[in-house]
Amino acid sequence: MQFISILMQKVKLKNYLLLHFIVFIWGFTAILGALISIDAIPLVWYRMLIAVACIVVYFLIKKKSFKITSKAALSFFISGLIIAVHWITFFKAIKVSNVSVALVTMSTGAFFASLIEPFFFKRKINLVEMILGSLVILGLYIIFNFESDYTMGIIYALISAFLSALFAVLNGLYIKKYEADTISLYQLLFGVLGITVFLAATGQFTPSFFVLKASDWVYLTILGSICTAYAFIVSVKVMKYLSPYTVMLTINLEPIYAIVLALIIFKEKEQMNTTFYFGAFIVLFVVLLNGLLKNSSKIKKKLQR
Repeated sequence: MQFISILMQKVKLKNYLLLHFIVFIWGFTAILGALISIDAIPLVWYRMLIAVACIVVYFLIKKKSFKITSKAALSFFISGLIIAVHWITFFKAIKVSNVSVALVTMSTGAFFASLIEPFFFKRKINLVEMILGSLVILGLYIIFNFESDYTMGIIYALISAFLSALFAVLNGLYIKKYEADTISLYQLLFGVLGITVFLAATGQFTPSFFVLKASDWVYLTILGSICTAYAFIVSVKVMKYLSPYTVMLTINLEPIYAIVLALIIFKEKEQMNTTFYFGAFIVLFVVLLNGLLKNSSKIKKKLQR
């Protein structure tokens, strides 16, 4: 029994470290978005296309079925378009401001989720979540008030955060019926098809569209394969060994990892005034506190059963 216990602890530690690595990779996504020279829409098109290709290869290796129902296809089509626009606005926020502003503003996704969840899951709005959401708005107001040069970046990031919350809530419904990798494959596929139609309709598929810098090809390949396809598949496996509480707390470290990376890589461009960091601290602290409160309430409910 002791041997089994030690073995399980080692497995848990291994997956915990792997989860931190995945969160680090997700944080690095924002860095790549700033490094890639092309605009947000073609950037997301390439990212999704590369990710789809990688996941298709994964399906073929694992001999998984590609078959889905027409109802599932419609659901994945809608959510695929949502994630496409979410990524476009996210990278647009980085392009017009910087990584720090975009990621701190993106942390408002938890607040938007608290507004959206009651509608889809038919539950009452949580008063505590509303209070925490108000604190997030306060943090954003402080940032917005003293960093007016980044207004458009904050607006794009807020739109992206709302779409991210909507996407997460929808996936909370889909995961009860479909496998996670199937959901991801078809959402990414329909997302890239949606962007393809838009690019074709607006005449943006010109020869120059496919002529990229060598560095852009490298960054896009890393973004589509490692930061999207690989990170998704591994994150699903990790969740089999770790509690939702551990996963949630670790994922909330993503903005911190990314901001530290951005300060190291971009230096002066990412350095903000003291007021920004005060507002950012409020937002990130509330996000972590919200996760702690949610998971403690879940634990209490389990103990009462």
